[in-house]
Amino acid sequence: MASFNPRGFMGFVVLAAVIALVLFGVTSCGKTVEPGNAGVKIRTLGPSAGVDPEPLNSGWHFKGVGERIVEFPVIQRTYSYTREADERGPENEEIAFADNTGLPMTADVAITLQVNPASAPNLYKTYRLSFDQLLDGPIRNDVRSAIAAETERVNVDQLYSGGRQQVIQRAMARVQAKWGRYGVQISQLEWIGTIRYPEVILNAIQAKTRTEQETLTARAQVAKAQAQAEAQIAAARGQAESIRIINEALAANPYYVQLKAVEKWDGKMPQVTGGATPFVPVPQPAARQ
Repeated sequence: MASFNPRGFMGFVVLAAVIALVLFGVTSCGKTVEPGNAGVKIRTLGPSAGVDPEPLNSGWHFKGVGERIVEFPVIQRTYSYTREADERGPENEEIAFADNTGLPMTADVAITLQVNPASAPNLYKTYRLSFDQLLDGPIRNDVRSAIAAETERVNVDQLYSGGRQQVIQRAMARVQAKWGRYGVQISQLEWIGTIRYPEVILNAIQAKTRTEQETLTARAQVAKAQAQAEAQIAAARGQAESIRIINEALAANPYYVQLKAVEKWDGKMPQVTGGATPFVPVPQPAARQ
């Protein structure tokens, strides 16, 4: 039976502890950049302190003393600013704006965007914010400002009657122009649902729309009645003109009626004339001597 060797056991324990420390040191001195993200390395110590200008690809990267790595999503993603709770929290993020009369309105808006991986370091260096913080702060503020600037150029009637799409497209152009300089490509900005108007204004707009529709219907009915009347007048004029032409023709040809009657006569003399004179003279019997 083998005897217990204390020295050998202690050596094993020490070796295991060293391996554990090495593994802990390796894992704690590195970070894995997940697929679909770009890493930004920040140095807080030494002469090279600051943001590393080169982005880190997905995978494991060494992180030395005084260094940390921030991840930026670089795949296309869509984010919504709504008054309802979403995946980022229960905060009301709806966009508020007004028309050219100062009438207040709100709406939910969705933005689709993508960060250029090469621009991620400079983006972080400029704002010192994570991407989610950018979405909740500067990007949302610019979306709100762009929409407000465009809605101030129109009135509520124009927004309600279809002008809202032009407003959101012009607002998107404003946001694209700014964030494109930082490598953030905005491909879409759109309303989610309808604009929320004050109830009294919505009722007034709907009443005005109904009145306009009723007016158009009434005008169409009047136009139809006028067309029917004009058609009847034209038909009567045509009939009168036809009669006039026939009368003139008969006056110019007095024997025409007799000719048509002869064409229809079957050769039999009428038995009763009712006091009328036949169209063909009837010979009278000779007088007796």
